[in-house]
Amino acid sequence: MYPFTFTKVSDTREALNAGRRGGRYIAGGTTLVDLMRETVERPESLVDISDLPLREVTVTERGGLRIGALVRMAEAAAHTKVRTTYPVVSEALELSASAQLRNMATIGGNIMQRTRCTYFRDVTAACNKREPGSGCAAREGYNRTHAILGTSDACVATHPSDAAVAFAALEATVNLMGPDGERSLPFADFLLRPGSTPDREQALRRGELITSVEIPAHPRPLKSGYLKVRDRQSYEFALTSAAVALHIRGGVIREAKIATGGVGTVPWKLPTVEQHLVGERPSARLWAQAAERAADGARPLAHNRFKIALLKRTVERQLRTVGGTK
Repeated sequence: MYPFTFTKVSDTREALNAGRRGGRYIAGGTTLVDLMRETVERPESLVDISDLPLREVTVTERGGLRIGALVRMAEAAAHTKVRTTYPVVSEALELSASAQLRNMATIGGNIMQRTRCTYFRDVTAACNKREPGSGCAAREGYNRTHAILGTSDACVATHPSDAAVAFAALEATVNLMGPDGERSLPFADFLLRPGSTPDREQALRRGELITSVEIPAHPRPLKSGYLKVRDRQSYEFALTSAAVALHIRGGVIREAKIATGGVGTVPWKLPTVEQHLVGERPSARLWAQAAERAADGARPLAHNRFKIALLKRTVERQLRTVGGTK
């Protein structure tokens, strides 16, 4: 680990001033500390923001849900409003990491976490995300766990967050505060596809701080849930996952929100699957037909072609679980 300075701040103004000077924000530290220990990340200055007042889960005026950036993953998963209103979020959080990490890691840190690509974490390997212009060892290396959607010639790494998949499905908003004031970004615009600049992973400006993630109100009743498929049952990242939310009224699907993880360079929304469902009556046949569109545009690599079929089965299974099989 390389030398760094450490500052603990007690209010937002202090945090923003330190961030503007190039300090890296840290709260739970469950990702950044690991990367520093492996010398993947070498920040010169850390700013501890764990005392900032960003720890509340509140209902918005329009009936949505706002989750503070410093709410612990375990707290958010157990919160009554999260569990009853958006179980897909609670389930995604509970299927993430270990209980110990969920007790430390924050919502803001979770959506900011960096890929688990082994080449990214191996400082001797070529990685455009870690060292722009060095190449992408994963493209020609062992790439079984890598992305098939949203990839580029520069990067094929997946985004690791389960909670981010649920937020993407529900079309959440990320609220930010920075030297230039406050602003909000749709979740779909917050996390960036690699393109030719895979080292730029979020649409954050210098010194900006995540204050909360806000889920908009959705029509009721809303059934939702999260399915994660992985090599082992605990403490493992997804090969594929599916976050599904369905508004079914009068026996007809009025609204469908679906995203998938483990297969994309960012949490991957599935608009063609959603469109296939809206206006239809739930049935096993409908779920299978809609899921066939889940891998549209996929670009598999040498070792992860199996993800195409696995993704379709994952989406179909979760549609059946959430929507029923009549």
